[in-house]
Amino acid sequence: MSLVLKNPHSVLAALKCRPHDVVDIRLPAGKPSPAWNEVIELARQHQIPIRTNLAEEPRRNAKEGKFERTGAAQATVRERNGLLVEELFAEASASPGLWLALDCLQDPHNVGALFRTASFYGIKGIILTRDRSAPLTSTVYDVAAGGLEYVPFGEPTNMARAMNIAKAAGVWLLGASEHAEQDVSQIPRDRSWMLILGNEELGLRRLTLEKCDQVCKLTARGDVPSLNVSVAGGILMAELSRAV
Repeated sequence: MSLVLKNPHSVLAALKCRPHDVVDIRLPAGKPSPAWNEVIELARQHQIPIRTNLAEEPRRNAKEGKFERTGAAQATVRERNGLLVEELFAEASASPGLWLALDCLQDPHNVGALFRTASFYGIKGIILTRDRSAPLTSTVYDVAAGGLEYVPFGEPTNMARAMNIAKAAGVWLLGASEHAEQDVSQIPRDRSWMLILGNEELGLRRLTLEKCDQVCKLTARGDVPSLNVSVAGGILMAELSRAV
């Protein structure tokens, strides 16, 4: 299935990682921005069709099932395929690090922001629940600004089974909850972790929480007691990525 991407950074990442999946580039009349110029140059190297000076016309976004206007620069890109959970953890024992799991996150902007941060911190892989979660739409790709191209991911139907696979590979399971007793600063750094973030409103599901080895929180220093999940996830990834 194809996506219509409007962020030149998400398009550029796709061109670098999988140019065969970039179908075309569409440009309105006028001078492209420097970022889109870089996209155009790389697209030409890969002989990808570039359509220019286009009048506005309806164009269907297959992933999101709606028509959009083409008044802005954009690209048609096939969606990236996820991996099996077993593949995400196949080399966990040989290459320790940090993984991320998103348990029923429903806001595509949160999912995209977390992919971008995960790419920044070199997260080994991301697990997203297939049901009751935001699908990986054009919005997610564009908010991720290329992050979705660089971080391996899987979309299992069963989060509990995915957690068992991670655990069997030697990865410890760390839930994030504002109700946890210990701060993230107390979490040991001498092992691999999979950080698990819950739904924007409800947090981690009961079964997910019960399967965690430890649960941590970010301790508020001011009057606001909690953070948006993508902000909290970014801080937690930064904290857990620090060297021991």
